[in-house]
Amino acid sequence: MKTIKQLMSMDGRTVLLTGATGGLGRYMAETVAELGGDLILVDRPGSNYIKLLDNLNKYTSVVKCFDCDLENKNERKQLIEKIKQQELKVNVLINNGAFVGEEDLQGWTVPFEEQSVDTWRRALEVNLTAVFDLSQGLASKLRQDGNGSIVNIASIYGISAPDYSLYEGTSMGNPAGYSASKGGLIQLTRWLSTTVAPDIRVNSISPGGIWRKQPEKFVKRYERRTPLARMATEEDFKGVIAYLISDMSAYVTGQNIVVDGGWSV
Repeated sequence: MKTIKQLMSMDGRTVLLTGATGGLGRYMAETVAELGGDLILVDRPGSNYIKLLDNLNKYTSVVKCFDCDLENKNERKQLIEKIKQQELKVNVLINNGAFVGEEDLQGWTVPFEEQSVDTWRRALEVNLTAVFDLSQGLASKLRQDGNGSIVNIASIYGISAPDYSLYEGTSMGNPAGYSASKGGLIQLTRWLSTTVAPDIRVNSISPGGIWRKQPEKFVKRYERRTPLARMATEEDFKGVIAYLISDMSAYVTGQNIVVDGGWSV
C-alpha cells in the first residue's frame, strides 16, 4: 500500500504545461517541480521563461521550453512533432493556455450585438480546438505507461451564466466566445474520459475569478457574491493540480472540479 507521500510523488514523470509563463501557469509549474516531476513548458513566441526558470532552479526537475502559438494549427502540429522527434516522455498534459482577450480587443468585451464572429472563432480555436489537437497528438505518449493524465483548465463561466451587475461602471465584460469555449471544454473533458480510458484519465478544473488588480468596485461586488468572501489567488490551485496530476486521483476521471470559493453555488 502506498503512503500519501508516495501517491503525491511525480518522480520519473513529465508534465507538458501550456500557458506556462502566465500567472496560473507559473504556480502549476512550481507545483510539478515541488512534487519531483519534470516539465515541458509551452507558451507563445516571445514569452519570458527566465523568471520562471529561475524559480524552478531550486528543484531537481528537468525543464524544456517550447514556443507555440496555440491559435496556429501549424505551430501546434510542429510542437507535437518536436516532442515525438526528440523522444520526450509526456505522462501528463495540462491544457492551461487560453484565449482570454483584452478589453480593447475589437468585438470582445462589448454588447452582444457588437461581438465579433472573428474573436468568437479565435476563442474557440485556442480554448477548445487546440486542446483537441494536443490531446489527440500526444495520446500515444500519454498511453505509454498506462497512467496518463490530461487536466483541462476551464472556468466557472463554462458552467454558469454571467452576472452582469458585477461589471457595471467598468470596461470589463463577459464575451460569448469565452463562455461557450469553456463550456465546450468541460464536455470535451467528459467525452475524452471515456474515449481514452483506461490508460489516460481526463479531468478539468473550473477556476473562479482570480484577483489581478481588477477595478475595486468589481472586486467588492465579486467578494460579496462569494461565500468565502474573497477572489482566488494562484496559490489556491496548487492543491487541486497536485491532486489531479498524481496518483492521489488514480480513480478519478471525467470530473470537473470547481475551485471558486463557493461562487457558483
